[in-house]
Formats: sequence, C-alpha cells, structure tokens
Amino acid sequence: MADTEGMKDSHNYHLDTPQENEVFTLKGCNSLDWGMKNRLSNIFDAQSDRTVMLAVDHGYFMGPTTGLERIDIRINPLLGYADTLMCTRGVLRSMTPPSYTRGIVLRASGGPSILKEMSNEHIAVNMEDALRVNASAVAVQVFIGGEYETQSVNNMTRLVDAGNRYGMPVLSVTAVGRDMVRDAKYMRLATRMCAELGCAYVKTYYVDDFETVTASCPVPIVIAGGKKLPELDALTMAHNAIQQGASGVDMGRNIFQSDAPAAMIQAVRKVVHEDMPPKEAFELYETLKNAAG
Repeated sequence: MADTEGMKDSHNYHLDTPQENEVFTLKGCNSLDWGMKNRLSNIFDAQSDRTVMLAVDHGYFMGPTTGLERIDIRINPLLGYADTLMCTRGVLRSMTPPSYTRGIVLRASGGPSILKEMSNEHIAVNMEDALRVNASAVAVQVFIGGEYETQSVNNMTRLVDAGNRYGMPVLSVTAVGRDMVRDAKYMRLATRMCAELGCAYVKTYYVDDFETVTASCPVPIVIAGGKKLPELDALTMAHNAIQQGASGVDMGRNIFQSDAPAAMIQAVRKVVHEDMPPKEAFELYETLKNAAG
C-alpha cells in the first residue's frame, strides 16, 4: 500500500480548460477500439497518415524469389527505412532482428503454391500467434472473382471477427487472377467489398481512374508495387497513387530487386510522406546510389 503520510490534496483541476480527446485521423478509423488504433499507429505515420510498407512475404507461395534468397543480407539493412515490414511468421521468427520496433504486418493466409490454383487459400495463422509475435496487423488474400472467392472472403471475415476480439487490424489484399480485367471497375468492387465486410485497410493495384477507387472505399488503401518496373516508373506510380488518394504503398520487388534497394526505399519515402515529384525522387535515388558506390 502506498505511503499516505504527507500526501497533498489535489487542486490543479484546470477548470477553465475542456478535456481534449485526440481525433484519430486515419481514414475511416476514428471509431475503432484503442488497441486497434494503437496498432494502426505502428503502420501509418502520425503526421502524414501514410505508410511505406516493405513487402517480403512472396516466399510463402513463390519460394526464394530473386532478391529474397537471403532475408538477413538483402532485407534487414532496409528495415530502418520502412514504416512496416510485411512478412510471414517464419521469416519473422528466424531472420528478423527483435530490435526492430516498427510495425509488423503478418501474412495470415496461405495454402497453394504458384503451381496450383492460387485462390484456394485458407487461414494459415491464428490470432493468438499473431499476438504472440506482436504483430500490428494480419494480412489475408481476397480473390474477388476467383474460383474460390467465397472461401477467401470467409477467410477474411473470420480473421476480422478474431481481430475485433483482440484489437488486431486486418489488411485485405485484393488479388487479381490471370483472367480478370485489372481496371477501376473491378478495383472499386473488390476494395469496397473488403471494407464493407470489416477490414481495417486494403491493399490493391494502381489503375487508371484510381481516384474513383479511393473515393468509394471508406478505409485506407495502400497500393501494391507489383512486378519490377524501372525506378522512375515505380516512383511515378507511387506518386500518382498518393495524389489520387492512396494512403501509402506496399512495395517489394520494386525495392529489393532494385540495383540500389536502400536508395530506392528512401526515394519512395520522399514520394509517400513528402509528396516529392517523381523526377526529383529519381534524382535522389541516383545520388544515393552513386554515393553508396
């Protein structure tokens, strides 16, 4: 019991100052529980409400793709530049330094490899393990229009229910099958479905008329980097997406397959958090690349 001897009566109640309740400004997220908002704060920068996610979860269905042969050598030096690392629990436990204190988005769906029907995924991580590794969010693939569409949507809603119990945000990744048209009409459908069914934010692809996708989705959207592009093209895509309402990027191959990954992720940060024009960002990339030798 605390020692009560000598305790002073409280008196400074600031009666002339109304209590302040800070608004959580991330799109569509102010009404979430405190734990959910706290975890999202580990993903999205408090000043810009944007994020640079470094995606390295490709190995769960592609194996050791180019640039991810050695996570410890290729990826760990980049962690200081990423707002969030998107990875699998296997990579997190085996190769990610425990000194990394920024957000972890944990891949929570899986099943088939690139040799099989990709939409036939199931939940691959339970919520207790996500909490055990201190994840800030879990990510699930959602295949709208795919062969196993309903199954993948059910995967997401089951994770949303579990996430709501424990205060864990769910990121819905809108996957696009080989036979689907990658256009704004499809993206509006896919992102809106995911948001309506409870995800905290959505990852999708940048397309023409992207502003209609972000405008019609009530939660934040981050864009996927997709296939490897020339650096200026990737920076231009990121810039256009941000200017059209995206809340960040989740880039993998366009960073770790770059000739200078550290220079590239720093240039991407300037585009995302400071609205740097792509040509200036590319000049920064070249400068940092040359300085590194």
